[in-house]
Amino acid sequence: MRVQSLTLAAAAAALLAPTTLPATAAVARPPADSAAHSEGEVPAADLLDRVRDCDQVSHGRYRTDAGARATVPVCGTREAVFWKADLDVDCDGRRTAHCNRRTDPLFSAATAYPQSDGRHLDAESLPYIVVPAPSGIWDHDKDGVHGGSVAAVVYRGRVQYAVVGDTGPRGIIGEASYATARRLGIHPDPLHGGASFGVTYIVFKGSRLDPIEDHEAAVAMGEKLARRFVRDNWPRHRAHRDTRRTGAPAYTLR
Repeated sequence: MRVQSLTLAAAAAALLAPTTLPATAAVARPPADSAAHSEGEVPAADLLDRVRDCDQVSHGRYRTDAGARATVPVCGTREAVFWKADLDVDCDGRRTAHCNRRTDPLFSAATAYPQSDGRHLDAESLPYIVVPAPSGIWDHDKDGVHGGSVAAVVYRGRVQYAVVGDTGPRGIIGEASYATARRLGIHPDPLHGGASFGVTYIVFKGSRLDPIEDHEAAVAMGEKLARRFVRDNWPRHRAHRDTRRTGAPAYTLR
């Protein structure tokens, strides 16, 4: 859970660096680019086409960082909810080489949803996303989104499957674990990394992975749900493709 924006966190780290942060820990180096890849066979373009239009289910909009304007709605379809935002890097959970109080002044040793053995999640190795805590804006539980729900995260043509693993501030959206960022090719450092825009989060309603830490199972379930999600949109997807060829007016399903 990250309450401050990355900008505020970076400023705090800069003030603390001379006395508390070793020089080697002040700025973590990003992992090799080879870590970035797309999971499964459902193309990112097909998923993005499915979420081109927003049927808003939230009762307001979210900020992407503290102090920013509230511009991000949560949208919904019969099968999923989705939002388009930035990606702030969440390092919360178990302490690791890249996720600890030295690398992240906002580090918390707890995640909202623990793994099957009772320990908190490992943000460095497990792809998970963060949803806002329930509020008057949106209550994720009422839309079938819970701890362990499976999500597809899309960025620059890559698809990464993840689980809902933590909750964040009630008014802020757009956050995922160190592992999610790394696998999408985003700089995963919690202070200096992340993506400022262009990340799409699609969470499949009613899905729940048990055990939550089984990423291979998350990919298998996510791929199955993503195929169904895209297939249900096939007539609209075909019409959109035909429109680009013929110039005929497109239609929108809501």
